[in-house]
Amino acid sequence: MMRSMSLVVAALMAFSSAASAQKRTLSIGHFYGTFSGGGVAENEDSLYFAVTARDFDVVIGPAGKGFKVTWTSVIRGGGDVEKPKVRKKSTSRTFVPSARRGVFKGASSSDPLSGKEVSWARIKENSLIVYLMIIDKRGAYQLQRYERKLVGSGMELTFTRLKDGEQVRTVKGRLIKTGR
Repeated sequence: MMRSMSLVVAALMAFSSAASAQKRTLSIGHFYGTFSGGGVAENEDSLYFAVTARDFDVVIGPAGKGFKVTWTSVIRGGGDVEKPKVRKKSTSRTFVPSARRGVFKGASSSDPLSGKEVSWARIKENSLIVYLMIIDKRGAYQLQRYERKLVGSGMELTFTRLKDGEQVRTVKGRLIKTGR
């Protein structure tokens, strides 16, 4: 009986250690690469109007002492159902290490009250989360949050845009690693 109890305790400890190991925070180098995929965007009107399809490309790589993220979205939606409008939007941000482990400051961040963007990034377990925030002249804010979670041979993307606390849009997608 005592031996059985010891085996159960040992098994629980091993399981606990394995679970803890899975929750370790990755380094920025784990996110480096080129990723491509697609997803859909939803907003508060998605119940009444169609969601929009999106194609994504993301490149994450070293830049000086920090890293650079470049993302491109091809947005298909609106207009004629047979020929939807197609828009392409590319964005790039460079981040440098901060005094906090796993937290990075946007290299071009400004004073948020100046009306210019402040950006930062952090790593939480297997997710790289990028934040872009602007405060307008009235003091209202707009916050964009890009969570890129490493899974299997790629990543899951969850984008959320808030405008003064109200969720405006959510985009979810999956990307496959296509290059280093």
